[in-house]
Amino acid sequence: MQRTRLALSLLAMAVIALGSRSPLGNAAEPASGTWLQDWRKANPAWRALHLIGPQPERLGLTKELITTLMVPARMNVLVLEVNYGFRFQSHPELQCRGLDKSQARNLTDFCRQHGIRLIPLFNCLGHQSWASRTGALLTKYPQFDETPHVPPDNKGIYCREWCPSLPEVDKVVFDLLDELIDAFDADALHVGMDEVFLIGDEKCPRCRGQDKGELFAGVVNRLHQHLVKDKGIEMLMWGDRLLDAAVFPYGSWEASKTGSHTALGLIPKDIIMCDWHYELRKDYPSVRFFQQQGFRVLPAPWKKPDAAVALIRCARQDATDKMLGILFTGWSAGGNGEHLLAAWKAEATPGADQATAQRQETGRQIAATIRAGLKELDSEKDNKPLKR
Repeated sequence: MQRTRLALSLLAMAVIALGSRSPLGNAAEPASGTWLQDWRKANPAWRALHLIGPQPERLGLTKELITTLMVPARMNVLVLEVNYGFRFQSHPELQCRGLDKSQARNLTDFCRQHGIRLIPLFNCLGHQSWASRTGALLTKYPQFDETPHVPPDNKGIYCREWCPSLPEVDKVVFDLLDELIDAFDADALHVGMDEVFLIGDEKCPRCRGQDKGELFAGVVNRLHQHLVKDKGIEMLMWGDRLLDAAVFPYGSWEASKTGSHTALGLIPKDIIMCDWHYELRKDYPSVRFFQQQGFRVLPAPWKKPDAAVALIRCARQDATDKMLGILFTGWSAGGNGEHLLAAWKAEATPGADQATAQRQETGRQIAATIRAGLKELDSEKDNKPLKR
């Protein structure tokens, strides 16, 4: 739904070189181009960490997590989920709080000083609300909502989504993405796109009756045109909506029952697919499937050590040069990864309320998962290279 400086042991275990990456379009390379070339040469495989945040007043925690966890663990990519946690100047009417441009650039520079590639994430299409709280875009522009008939408290739905058939949405969203690219000097951007359930709603006058795969592909293709072809950067997305739940043994969260999976054949192959799976399974066939379809792949576990190890082992099997590495997700790890950092340092974080205690436990589980996953990555017992 974020990295390498690799030792020979990791090369043996198999996450692959980026040498076969697709062209990034005709746009001029960003200012970070030289750094990115050097990073790619030094990092044949991604050891990536995903975090939600950061909160400006806790930016120091993010930097501490980088130096305490990421650097010693030889992690080389930070996928930072920003969403509306940035002070957008192009659309001040959204009244977003969070990092400003100088703080974003400072964090990018800090990451690069430690050999880490920072990739901002902005949730596109889905995840435009959480629980009863609607995000900034649909709060200010309710006419962009795919399901405006849903009560304001969002009762009865998982998350709101913007309408995929409104050109006006793209005009605003592209402005926001451009600001993030500039602020973070980004050479890649993760567009989210996971857990989209409402697309093509029967009450939407624009989308009703349309093919949901085509609607989903339309959003992906417009984002790709803007980011990859026009801006010259790489594009990442979650892959769950592109998997047919009738074919893959994952259910409706890790795969799609809406018909959106047919978009897979309608979108560019140079998008990096982040294939998330959080439960222990005997096999994760989508990891091979995405490679067979021509996509580069980043398998992504969460907070179960045994599931992470199983996913990594699956990624080794029949791996091609499309297998990039691993992306550890940090959902519910606290703002700026606060509880993950505390767990990694074996410290208790303040707060005794139930919600905080639950996040602390999640932080411990994520820390244990990262340790188990990295141990598996660095293991030489298999001694089978990923790249064939």
